[in-house]
Amino acid sequence: MSFHAPQQIAKMAAEAGTRKATLPLRSMLVLGFLAGAFISVGYLLDVRVTANLPKEWGTFGAFLGASVFPLGLILIIIGGGELLTGNMMAVPMAVMAGRVSIGRLINNWFWITISNFIGAIFVAYVFGQLAGLTTQDPYLAKTVAMAKAKLDEGFSESFFSAIGCNWLVGMAVWLSYSAESIGGKILGIWFPIMGFVAIGFQHVVANMFIIPAAIFSGHFTWGDYLGNFIPVWLGNAAGGAVLVAFAYWLSYKDVISEPSNQHTEKREASK
Repeated sequence: MSFHAPQQIAKMAAEAGTRKATLPLRSMLVLGFLAGAFISVGYLLDVRVTANLPKEWGTFGAFLGASVFPLGLILIIIGGGELLTGNMMAVPMAVMAGRVSIGRLINNWFWITISNFIGAIFVAYVFGQLAGLTTQDPYLAKTVAMAKAKLDEGFSESFFSAIGCNWLVGMAVWLSYSAESIGGKILGIWFPIMGFVAIGFQHVVANMFIIPAAIFSGHFTWGDYLGNFIPVWLGNAAGGAVLVAFAYWLSYKDVISEPSNQHTEKREASK
């Protein structure tokens, strides 16, 4: 199974970030909707798998839910989608490499946040409410318990939990770049995503599904959701941009800039 070295992945991440930051608005909205929906389907699968497990299973039940949750990112990476937390790693890498502006980053994060939210709300309402997949026990009880666990954390707890989350999600995307085969990409995605879910870290897009799903069933308020959204968004941004993008840019910045240097050398040689 062929794979790319970390130095090559750094180049690929910068190139991916450039493509993401320069997508037309139409593509960002459609692909962002799909990504928000796919992550939500993965979370819905987690709920459906774990809701009726015996309490005696303890954390093994959480592991089973975590083991199916990666479906969402697998669909995004292989099928196509623009996920905010992945872009919080790739687009900063492109900015640090001098390929796109801060303005492009802000524009991308803004529209992907909105489109991910619409996709997540779509799944929470259409499949959760209209299809009744989160409206009856034990699935309703599980949905409410999961949402409550997110909301019970204070600002700082949510912020630092979100940093840990996007360190792992960013690495999942990073590892997916390393593989050339679909099987390799799935393996690269599965372990970090399973890890963050089993640990209980907070993911801003996943929360766009689970908390509104509980709200639609009469639990909690949109004010509660907003109080969770802000620290989790900020923490995810820090985790992806600093612990993944900045760390690897600092390590491989000379390698990332090689293509432009090589082009310069070729132009000089042709004179």
